[in-house]
Amino acid sequence: MESLQSTLLIDDDKFTNFYNEKIVKKHNTFNSITSVNSGADALVYLQKAMDGLVKKPDVIFLDINMPAMNGWEFIEEYSKLDKTFTSSIKIIMLTTSSNPQDQEKANSSSFINSYINKPLSTTLLDEALNFVK
Repeated sequence: MESLQSTLLIDDDKFTNFYNEKIVKKHNTFNSITSVNSGADALVYLQKAMDGLVKKPDVIFLDINMPAMNGWEFIEEYSKLDKTFTSSIKIIMLTTSSNPQDQEKANSSSFINSYINKPLSTTLLDEALNFVK
């Protein structure tokens, strides 16, 4: 697979973002990696990307359970962004949720390309990449 130029990690837990960055960096498919700690921060980042100030992410790893704006609320706001900008971005929901309704909701969302459980690993990354090609 060709390399992915930019990856955005969205998780409220700083350690999880640090760990996920390490795993993603080990994988030779990923180049630039940015971490943010909330859905709101991710929307700010995406606005900057639309304005050409930062790299547009090819892939977003999104946590579900976050305070203030959870992953579903992020998806709701994300869905309002310019489709010509978002159409090529792949979203992988990365979660500890064991709620089967979250899995069903992710599967029925046109914005979510894959749903995987934490912790992230290089094997899970390989599987997730099958959904973002």
